[in-house]
Amino acid sequence: MPEGYDAKWIAVVLAAAIGLLAVLGLFTANFLLAPKRPSADKAVAYESGIRPRPLAWSQVNIRYYVFGLLFLIFDVEAVFLFPWAVVFLRSTPAVFYEMLIFIGILLFGLAYAWRKGALRWR
Repeated sequence: MPEGYDAKWIAVVLAAAIGLLAVLGLFTANFLLAPKRPSADKAVAYESGIRPRPLAWSQVNIRYYVFGLLFLIFDVEAVFLFPWAVVFLRSTPAVFYEMLIFIGILLFGLAYAWRKGALRWR
């Protein structure tokens, strides 16, 4: 084992232990200090605390899901573009052409969605 290697692991274990103790301490403080006012409405397993009615079924327009998926696709594009910009400064020209292909595929997807009318809000 290289010299000083164990000291680095001791620091990692110590930081993990301190973090774990901090989380457990905060959970304990929350349990002890938080006001407790139980009610029947708070016990309902529903996000807003409103009691659900039976057979409360409603349709949701698919357009909302399409917009959500398109947002995720182009958001993931941004996630890949930022590291590429950093690597591009220190790499070969091949990286530039690879990213042009990637952006071309994304632009093709955008053009397809646009042509199909998925981006039109009716």
